[in-house]
Amino acid sequence: MLEIFLIVIFALIVIAVLWVISAYNGLVRLRNLVQEAWRQIDVELQRRHDLIPNLVETVKGYAGHEKSTLDEVTQARTIAAAPGSTPGEQAQQENVLTQALGRLFAVAEAYPDLKANQNFMELQRELTNTEDRVAAGRRFYNANVRTINTKVETFPTSIVASSFGFHREEYFEVEDQAARQAPNVQF
Repeated sequence: MLEIFLIVIFALIVIAVLWVISAYNGLVRLRNLVQEAWRQIDVELQRRHDLIPNLVETVKGYAGHEKSTLDEVTQARTIAAAPGSTPGEQAQQENVLTQALGRLFAVAEAYPDLKANQNFMELQRELTNTEDRVAAGRRFYNANVRTINTKVETFPTSIVASSFGFHREEYFEVEDQAARQAPNVQF
């Protein structure tokens, strides 16, 4: 009878250890997915930041006297491209950049020659494609954040998460309703 009791206790301990290992590995897998998704967003944001100086230079050739708008876009791009931001900080910086780009495109509306310029049109198209890829990346990232946050907060996985230092991840959200959409420029 004692042998059966010890076997049952041993089996329960083995099951518990296997469950902890499985929960830990699942959390590591989710954390890595979140990090990978964030790196993909970072790649697209860098692409966006690389396009902007070319766009500013193209506009500058036609609307050089709009210096304050051009400087605002350049400054917003510099801040948004700075490394080391959290997803929340990056979202705020991207909101400012998106608003500045909207003003830049509004300036471009006043210059028919600029709107017809092939370089400007191509840069506009590339920026729109990049915005779409950032939006897709944000959806993928936020879905992974939701999954890991659910695991970190639900019992019994929350015990493993807190024991091994897993924490809630931050969503990448656009807060300004106007910034939720890519600038709409009509030619």
